[in-house]
Amino acid sequence: MLPSGNARRKSAGNVQHNRPRERTARFTEITELRGNLIRLRPFLSVEVDAAWTGLSLQDEAAHPRPRPEDWQETASESFRRRLSRSGRLWRGCLDLAIDRRGRLVGQIQARTSPKQTLAPGVFEIGLVLYRAADRGQGYGREAVELLTTWLFDTGLAERVQAGTAADNGPMRSVLERLGFRFEGIMRSVAPRDDGTRIDGAMYAAIRSDWAEQRW
Repeated sequence: MLPSGNARRKSAGNVQHNRPRERTARFTEITELRGNLIRLRPFLSVEVDAAWTGLSLQDEAAHPRPRPEDWQETASESFRRRLSRSGRLWRGCLDLAIDRRGRLVGQIQARTSPKQTLAPGVFEIGLVLYRAADRGQGYGREAVELLTTWLFDTGLAERVQAGTAADNGPMRSVLERLGFRFEGIMRSVAPRDDGTRIDGAMYAAIRSDWAEQRW
């Protein structure tokens, strides 16, 4: 990975770990992280409404809506501002579009302090593929691998964690195949649209394990 301002790569599996690398935790802007199936990049301004619509299709457990403005039919101003900063780690939040051959299929986010109350060097990632037809195609797996590898290679992260619904077998399988370790069940962690609550499964990867798995 490039330690400088532009991060470009051909595949998460091609990262080289066989020589020392200075781990710099400085601000880095992502222009593109490229995999075999998808690429991660900043959102285009014309994609804001499509992203808002895509998120509106998700259950509240997958896309929490804590504020009244989150239920609007059109994108809120705060959402537009947030996506205008995509590709940059801004106040503990990094948003990226998931692009499949020029088509926006979802988004991935990495959060740390102050956006989320986490210890230094810890990030939590969240992923949404907007439509069911794009799930199970390997896009989510590659997105998680690309972003996790970037977080470790830039020196920003020592630990990357991800939570998902305990009954979300496909996502749990993705995390396990990538080498994330299951750390436990968080009971009644999030609401569903029908008023019930779900249990969550927490997974995490740490820098040393991630490097060993990719040698």
